[in-house]
Parts: sequence; C-alpha cells; structure tokens
Amino acid sequence: MYRLAGITKRYTQKGRAVNALAGVDLELREGDFVAIQGPTGGGKSTLLQLLGALDKPTAGTISLGGTELSNASSAELGRLRAKEIGFVFQGFNLIPTLTALENVEMALEPLGIPAADRRARAIEALEQVQLADRHDHRPAELSGGQQQRVAIARAIVKKPRVLLADEPTGNLDEHTRDEIMAVLAALNATGLTLIVVTHDSHVARMAHRRLRLKQGVVSELER
Repeated sequence: MYRLAGITKRYTQKGRAVNALAGVDLELREGDFVAIQGPTGGGKSTLLQLLGALDKPTAGTISLGGTELSNASSAELGRLRAKEIGFVFQGFNLIPTLTALENVEMALEPLGIPAADRRARAIEALEQVQLADRHDHRPAELSGGQQQRVAIARAIVKKPRVLLADEPTGNLDEHTRDEIMAVLAALNATGLTLIVVTHDSHVARMAHRRLRLKQGVVSELER
C-alpha cells in the first residue's frame, strides 16, 4: 500500500538544519494496523504528515498504491486526501454549532455527493461508531469519547483506504480510551488500513505491527 524509500525530511529551525526523518525505508501493507511510537521530536508527526499527503519529503520517494506522492501536484494530493485518506487527531476539531450528523456530512461536501446520499452515508458512519442515537446532539452535549466517535465517523464517511490517527486517545481516560480503540480495531477488521501515532504502550500493543521512530530513524518492535 505505502512504499517509502530513502525518505528524508529536513527543516531549518533557528538557523540550523534539523533532520526530522533520516533515510526511512518502510513498507505498509493494505489492511495493516500499525502503531508508531517514540520520543517527542523523534519525527512521528512528520512521518504522519507525509503519509497523509500533507507534506513532501526533502529527498526519497513515497507512494500510496499507484500514486507517487513525492512528485504529485498540490491538486492531485488534495484529491487523494479528499477520497482515500481519513484523519483523526487528539483534538476532536468538531464545529460546535453543528450536530454530530452535520459534522460528519461536511466531510462529503467537497466530493459533490447529493444531499440525500450525504445524509444516508453520515448516518451509516455514525452507526459504525455506535453513535447513531446521538446524531442530533451538538459537541457540547457529548462526552469526550462521544466527540471522538463523531470525529472517527467524519473520517470514515468518505470510505477511505487508510485512516491516520495522531494520538486519538490522548485526551481520554483509560476506560474511554479502550472503547475508542475497540471502535478503531473493529474498523480495521473490515479491511481499513489503520496507522496510529501514540505514546500509550497499551494502545500500541493492540496493533499488528509496532514501529519506533527515534531521531528520524524507524525500527520495528516486537509486539
């Protein structure tokens, strides 16, 4: 699915060069559940941005399926993000004036899907995360775990090939964390590729593969 070869990402910070990623070679398979761990500043978020077609490497190549992300135009990357990649973050990033259903529907508007179809798909996505009974609630009327379920539904409503999650349980207590990870694991079991950045070893142990990213270098960990 993903193939990375010699990926380097270099930034200039306060006048000095910083290698966020240093020659990463990595292959991620369709249907994988991968956890990425490592110290703060080790390159995890940088790697997730590259996988999400939000940035390009300084050197090396990265491809998703048959699309070479390193050389793609901004328009091509935008279309890829809109159709094939879902994103979930630590912050829920919901629009407070919209209901759960409306928040999920918004992800489909750029795809030109008719309103009735958007509504049906949004309800289906909320059912997948077991929150259809709260479809008419606004974010302030939902718990943290429920808001994250809405965020997951918003990410999967476009039926992406891959879901990228950056610390998706970072703001949640242990019980709610486990509920959210059960939702994500169930989605992965349907064939959705799941890549999670986490500091939580309990979360990481749920994955099929565990990667460690330190000082821009990736290594594989035992489960």
